[in-house]
Order: sequence, then C-alpha cells, then structure tokens
Amino acid sequence: MFYSLRARLALWLLLPLALLVALCGYAAHEHAEDAADYVQDHDLLSSAKNLADRLIWEDGDIHASVPPSALSLFMSPEHDQVFLSVINDQGQLLTGQPDFPQPPTLRLTGGDAAQWYDTKWQGQKLRAVITRRAMYDVAGSRQITVIVGKTTHSRDNMVRTLWWPTMEYLLWALVVAVLVSATALTLELRPLLRTARQLSSRQVQPARDMDFHLDSTRLHQELRPLAETLNQFARTIRNQVTRQRQFISDAAHQLRTPLAIQAHTLQQLQQLSPDEQPQQSALVQRLQRSNQQLISTTNQLLTLAQAEQAGSAQMQTVDLRELCLQALQTFAPAAEQKSLDLGLEDGGAPPHTFALHTSSRLLPELIHNLLDNAIRYTPAHGQVTLGLQSTADSITLYVEDNGPGIPRQSHDKVFERFYRLGSDQPGTGLGLAIVQEVARASQARITLGPALQTASTPLRPGLRVEVVFPRAA
Repeated sequence: MFYSLRARLALWLLLPLALLVALCGYAAHEHAEDAADYVQDHDLLSSAKNLADRLIWEDGDIHASVPPSALSLFMSPEHDQVFLSVINDQGQLLTGQPDFPQPPTLRLTGGDAAQWYDTKWQGQKLRAVITRRAMYDVAGSRQITVIVGKTTHSRDNMVRTLWWPTMEYLLWALVVAVLVSATALTLELRPLLRTARQLSSRQVQPARDMDFHLDSTRLHQELRPLAETLNQFARTIRNQVTRQRQFISDAAHQLRTPLAIQAHTLQQLQQLSPDEQPQQSALVQRLQRSNQQLISTTNQLLTLAQAEQAGSAQMQTVDLRELCLQALQTFAPAAEQKSLDLGLEDGGAPPHTFALHTSSRLLPELIHNLLDNAIRYTPAHGQVTLGLQSTADSITLYVEDNGPGIPRQSHDKVFERFYRLGSDQPGTGLGLAIVQEVARASQARITLGPALQTASTPLRPGLRVEVVFPRAA
C-alpha cells in the first residue's frame, strides 16, 4: 500500500488531520472538565455556606441542623451521594459522618475561606470542600469547620454531555475529510492514470511505430515536465532508430555496387584460361579498385555513424594547430603527387591561441575530409591552404583551394549523404556530411564561399570552407 501514490498522499493528508482532531478533542475534554468542576465546586460551596448559616447557639453551645434546602442542590438523575461533617474547634462532631477525610494540607483561600480537594470515602471517589466560620457570643467566638463531599457521577456525566457533541462534530469532520480526500485524489489522479494507460497501450511496438506522443495539455502543471521529458525521450529514441535505419540503408546502398563488381570480376576470373594473362591482370586491378572503394566506403560510413553519436563524451581541450599539422603530414604525399602547393596559415599566433574545449573526438576526421576534398578536386599545380584564425569568442578553421569550386545553388546539397557534383572523381559523397555532423557536435557553424583571389592564385572560382568554433564548444 505504501508504494501507492494515492495511499501516500492520503496518509500525508489524513494523519496530520487525525492528530489535529485528537488534539482538539483533548482540549475540548479539558475545557469540559473545567466547566464541570466549576459547577460542582460552586454547588459544594453553596451547600457548605447554607449549612454554616444554620448553625445556632443553644444552651451555651453550638448546634447544627441539616435543612432539606442544603441537600436539594445535590439532587441529580445520577443519584450522587452526599456526605457532611460539621466539627467544632475542639474536634467534636456536631453532625454528619465522623472521621471524614480532610485535605493533607489545609489552605483556605478566597473571601469564602474555602478549599476544594479530591478524596475517597467508603470506596467512592469524592469531590469535597472545607470551609470555616466563626460563631460569636457574649462569651467569645468559636471556629466551626464545615465539610461537604459528593460523589462525581453527575460531574462525569456533565463532562460527557459537554465534550461528546464537540468530539462527535470533529469525528464527522474527519470522516467527511476522508471521503472528500479520497474522491479528490481519485479525480485529480485521473490525468496521470490516463497517461499511464497511454504508455501501457504502446507496449512493445516495431521501430516504425515509435512515434507516440503524450498529450500534456490535460495534465496538471506539476506533471507537465514529466510528460515533456517522456516525449523528449521518445523523440531521442526515434532519432536513434532513424539514424540506425538510415545507416543500414546507406551501407546497403553503397556496398551493393562494389560487392557486385567484385562478384562479377571473380566470376570472370574463374572463366579465364591460364594463358590469358593480360586479361587476368586487368581484372585483378579492377578487383583491387573495387576492394579499395569498399574499404573507403565502409570507413566513411563508420565515421559518419560515430559523428552522429558525438557530443555526449567528456569535455576535453584539443590543439587545433597540432591537428592541422598532423593532417598536413598525412596528405603531403597526395599533394606532392599532384604538384599542389599545400600549406598552413595561422597568422603567427602563439600555439595556445588555438586551444579548443570540446566534447567531440572526431575533429581530425573533419580536417581530414576537408583536405581530402580540396586535394581531390584541385587540378595539378594548384594551391590548397589550411588556415586558422582566432578571435576572443571563436576559432575559425578554413580550407581554401583554387579548384572548380561549388555552384551556389549546390551549397546546401553537398552536405547530403552520397551527393556528388560529378562522377569523374573517386569518392563516396560522405565527406562533407561527416564534416557537418562533427561541426554540429562541436556547436560550430559551416560556411561555403569562393576562395579569396590574390595575385599569386589563378583566376579560378576556388572554394573556401570555414568552420567557426565557439571558444567553449
């Protein structure tokens, strides 16, 4: 039960309310006891004063009589018993019960010189009052002690009469609170139960059905963040499923052709006779090219998958200038083979100027793909420049070449997977898609534009790709 939200909310509400009812009941009982004690004590004192007024001198001595009016005050349906004791200053009993218990310590207070106390007599619980009165005569004065005791049946009944109606109201209020809270919790938890039913109705669905959405408009304000969080999780799962499906589709699309070429080439090799050496060499070279394309495509697809998952790794500081130098060493042979002028421009800034704080671990892949595209599409004896620029808020990495460039109308398309401007150059069409994913993971911005024309560069359109990294990526 204690794992039930309804039960726990009810306990939080009803336990303090029940404690409050108990405290109020206790306070009401104390108040009823005070009122009943006041009434009983008043009756006792009135009876004692009535008896004292009936004391008379007769034959030089004091005599006491008990009039009916003195006892009429104690008449009650509970049939309480009344005990009287009148004693003179010499300790002689004038009337009433002998040896009636007196208070352990006599302290008569007030204008009536009276003291109330609780005692027991003949096995019964009594409430008693003791008072003294001086009787005057020509021979002097004498002190008379008057004691009146009464059983507490009527007093206890008065306490119940005064206390129980109040307690009854409090108990009814508690019952009503229980019913109202149970009804309120049932009604107010309906949106949450409706949300639970929405979730349970989407048990184990295929990947294509992971598009459920929880309606938070009918939820309480406090529950809306929960629904939005669940919706965000659902969107994240959908994106992951979509990326996985896209990766499988891309892999199947790109690997189908080289695999088919290899299968066909192997079949042709099997059909050749041993003396057809030139044809065998050509087919082997074709098989090698197909195999290289297959390896390159596989590596690019894996890199793209890693780039799409980037951004959640631990933050680290990387030196962009050091990464650029490593990339130049990697591509130096390819640039030398085409007689390209490959270099680095950093404006002579100190090395620490290009330190970047980021969570992406694929920045070398970004630089690799930018340089690979520039070297591949730049004609022989051209120029490729890898550069860095630093400002207070950002670091700009750019790759500039004097190749054919990219038409403006194709600037958005080149970031799509497998998009290629022409088929005369080898490649997978995934390079700039990888660049875009790595830049997105680093919160960087990519821009494409024509190369900056200088006196030393041929009048070609050229291409300048800039990646602007914020300092705290």
